Amino acid sequence: MKLTTMTQITLDGVTQGNGVVSDQERSEGFHRGGWALGESDEGTWEYIAKTYQRADAFLFGRRTYELFAGTWGIIPEMRTHPVGTALNSAPKYVVSNTLTEPEWENTTVLSGDFEAAVRALKAAPGGELQVHGSSVLIAALLEKGLVDEMTLLTIPVVLGQGRRLFPAAGPDLAFDLVESRADSKGLTIQVYRPKGRPQYPQPATG
Repeated sequence: MKLTTMTQITLDGVTQGNGVVSDQERSEGFHRGGWALGESDEGTWEYIAKTYQRADAFLFGRRTYELFAGTWGIIPEMRTHPVGTALNSAPKYVVSNTLTEPEWENTTVLSGDFEAAVRALKAAPGGELQVHGSSVLIAALLEKGLVDEMTLLTIPVVLGQGRRLFPAAGPDLAFDLVESRADSKGLTIQVYRPKGRPQYPQPATG
């Protein structure tokens, strides 16, 4: 399967708290959640729904998994939404060394060597293994070279605080832009494919 990611992100790279802020995040000093609510038009929501619907399986970090399980997994009107239908019918994998008894149907916990487990999933037949949210997991997947394609939904806002998708001291990566669009509210969608490391100018000699 091809591993793809979809992430809502601010102009300054923050992914944390796009919809809600948990009590734990407030205790950690993050108070600027909800920055993506109402910031996209109907066409973007249709694009997002169609993305979910083409997934053969989903991969999550634990925090995003628990958020999705407590909403898309149990709220009746969300379960019957096209996104909910896709999530509830497809196999779900969650990377965690502490979760032992997931309650959301069709869930498998990947503990221990997550890289080997993800590589095995990628080697299985199928179309897309999708990652939504799960910014910490995405950073780890990028570092291991496991991401085949990533979609960024960029909201035109700067938060000035919060957990960022790309760490300050992470791997250097280059990407090809394969799709780009903007909606009527200024949200932009970019689809990228990794192409190795960036090329840097060589120092002059002489």
